[in-house]
Amino acid sequence: MGPFSETDLEIILNEKVKEYNTPAFLPSDPLGVVHQYSEKRNIEIMGFLIATIAWGNRKSIINNAHKLGQLFDHAPYEFVMNATKQEIEALHFVHRTFNSEDLQTFVLQLRKLYQKANSLESYFHPHSDHAGIKGRIVSFRESFLNGLSEKHRSKKHISNPATGSSAKRINMYLRWMCRPNDTGVDFGLWHEIPKEELCIPLDVHTGNVARALGLTSRKQNDWKTLEEIMESLRSYDSSDPAKYDFALFGIGVMDELQLRK
Repeated sequence: MGPFSETDLEIILNEKVKEYNTPAFLPSDPLGVVHQYSEKRNIEIMGFLIATIAWGNRKSIINNAHKLGQLFDHAPYEFVMNATKQEIEALHFVHRTFNSEDLQTFVLQLRKLYQKANSLESYFHPHSDHAGIKGRIVSFRESFLNGLSEKHRSKKHISNPATGSSAKRINMYLRWMCRPNDTGVDFGLWHEIPKEELCIPLDVHTGNVARALGLTSRKQNDWKTLEEIMESLRSYDSSDPAKYDFALFGIGVMDELQLRK
């Protein structure tokens, strides 16, 4: 059990959602860079790439997100579809372990997907072996990585929930694309994925906060822990449980609510 009653915790979480689910925080969030784009496919591409590099120092993530836009001359879809071999090979980029080879590979793989469908949403379809959002992520991963060798270095940048990963960055991307744009934060571009399926992006910080609040008893930050957390969050809002990402993030420093690990 956490340090609060169920009623108190529900009040705290909903208050934090209201406080942090606002455009005022976009300038300090990687999502703010995605908001510089207005065309659907540009938003999809930049959202996917920025979510992919969204680990490590927040300032570094945002700086490199801007650099991605500059590399594409702020027209990512046009670049993905029309760049020459030489232009793609001229892409030089590094964010932690995501490097130029990865970016070039991602551009080529995205081109293949857009040659067959008008939106990346088409590839997040239900999977025959895995239910819900887990299956949708597995489906997308299979489509995106199709044609790459078994040991291709870029595969590590697309998390696989089928092997236990919490798939933090893809879940964050799906929140951006699918949750309604009712507060000007998420985009609400995609409508095929029910928002009740969406999961929070689970990392060390949100995992620690969730454990301190009694939302999970598991110590690992894996898919099973994510499922346990989401089961708890659905008890507060079954129709939009991913909104509590804002609350868990917004609680911030662990002692803000005098929580104990």
